[in-house]
Amino acid sequence: MSLLVVGLSHRSAPVSVLERASLSVDAQLKLVQDTVAAEPAAEAAVLATCNRIELYADVDKFHAGVAELSTLLAQHSGVGLEELTPHLYVHYEDRAVHHLFSVACGLDSMVVGEGQILGQIKDSLARAQDLHTAGRLLNDLFQQALRVGKRAHHETGIDRAGQSLVTFGLEQLSAGADVQQWARGKKALVIGAGSMSSLAAATLARAGVTEIVVANRTFERAERLAQILSEGDDTDVLARAVPMDSVPGELTRADVAVSCTGATGLVLTADAVAATVEGRTGEPAARVAEGPADEAGATGVRDGRPSAETPLPGAGTAAGDENCPLDLSSVSSVPSGFSVMGEAAVAGLDAATLEQHGAWAAGGTAVERTREPGRPGPEADAELITALAATATRSGRIPERRRPEPVAEVPRPQPVLFLLDLAMPRDVDAAVHRLAGVRLVDIESLADASADAPMAADVDMVRRIVADEVAAFGAAQRAAHITPTVVALRSMAAEVVAGEIARLEGRLPGLDDKHRAEITQTVKRVVDKLLHAPTVRVKQLAAEPGGAGYADALRTLFDLDQETVASVSRAGNSTEKNRGPA
Repeated sequence: MSLLVVGLSHRSAPVSVLERASLSVDAQLKLVQDTVAAEPAAEAAVLATCNRIELYADVDKFHAGVAELSTLLAQHSGVGLEELTPHLYVHYEDRAVHHLFSVACGLDSMVVGEGQILGQIKDSLARAQDLHTAGRLLNDLFQQALRVGKRAHHETGIDRAGQSLVTFGLEQLSAGADVQQWARGKKALVIGAGSMSSLAAATLARAGVTEIVVANRTFERAERLAQILSEGDDTDVLARAVPMDSVPGELTRADVAVSCTGATGLVLTADAVAATVEGRTGEPAARVAEGPADEAGATGVRDGRPSAETPLPGAGTAAGDENCPLDLSSVSSVPSGFSVMGEAAVAGLDAATLEQHGAWAAGGTAVERTREPGRPGPEADAELITALAATATRSGRIPERRRPEPVAEVPRPQPVLFLLDLAMPRDVDAAVHRLAGVRLVDIESLADASADAPMAADVDMVRRIVADEVAAFGAAQRAAHITPTVVALRSMAAEVVAGEIARLEGRLPGLDDKHRAEITQTVKRVVDKLLHAPTVRVKQLAAEPGGAGYADALRTLFDLDQETVASVSRAGNSTEKNRGPA
């Protein structure tokens, strides 16, 4: 059997795909159960966070395992296999171990070095143990991953390289200002009472907010979190709980709101947030032309559909306008739309054509410009633009080859409401990015902000720890692989000794107990000494790379029964399945 992981994360998939592929707790449990019921897998566990979904399994066939795990992920996530496959990554054996250890240390997190992932790994293992889908391999793997993560945080300064997603999100909300000063005196609304929401509430309390209101679908959990916040020794925040239907009213009183629920639909719509802003300012919330890079804010797409509020350039004009070098009707469903600004200014699209299209989209007149010798004609430009649109259709994003000309940003008023959305799928409508007077930070904008975050030198130390631990884990697993064979060999030797002693007693019926015991001990010592050196040495050899064949050699040399060896392995696995997390 071999370790296999199939998954997708913020590094391999856009947030829109992660959002749709996110799994509820019930879906995670069903996925694990269906995985072990499938032919290639003997053990399974799911690691699902706000920015990753990974399925770990012990499989007996690599290709069949990849196909089966990918299909199961697609079925349970609701995202078609053809759409999901380009975003999946596969790790096998030592690479799979290396991946999980890196994840546990925070090296693969959206915010490098964050420690919340350790709790999520622990929860993942606990669920697999409760379902009896974690055997020896996954128990050893996940528990060792927890130890490696703790070691990395204890022995290095990885904590200085990163922070929790909550802290990073609050820094983005404060737009570079000191979070303590920014939060002091503010009133906060926390929607949800799970681990991430609880962390957000505690972080806000320590930052100095004066009041925290907790809303949750299960009111008792909201009350419990509010009580914990009120009784905290390190803060004097006023905390209270409200039911979920009180959120709209509480939002009008809050300065900052953090949402992280398991809801499958939106918790805060753009209209609800706009009404809140209007209630505060006395004026309708204006909508800006373009916001941060989000589906609805920058591209006019919401929930995978073009938004009527943000038409593509040239909307309202006939798609066949002879002055337009691009048939916009053919790309009306492009996930990221087509913009005259920013990402559309790429290599292969010359400035003259870009200006022509911009003039047409703005309702002006296309202007023919004199072309330099050797420059492609209009037909070639039209082909390039069509190819550009096709690229956007496939990847959801138009790749930049050169920096666009700087564009003056439209000034936005100071926010009167700050929103932090840490849910996956999102709780807050991405169209809120376009509302003046609101600053929204969500998973996608956090991913963009963290992409350029500097990495501390301690990260290199953590990578070395991971490499050492992967090597040690591999050696231990290879050594453990031969253990059932060694146990079976010693059991066979014990049976031979017992049989020979019984035969001796038949030949010497007058043998007294003292002599019988001495003879028995002598024979056992002889057998143990003969087996000691070979069994110790074979364990050492098996721990080395390529040492898996020594178990087969041992079985062949001593004519060991395969079923006896397998029964020892099953007995070992049965004792491993219910071990608690480290």
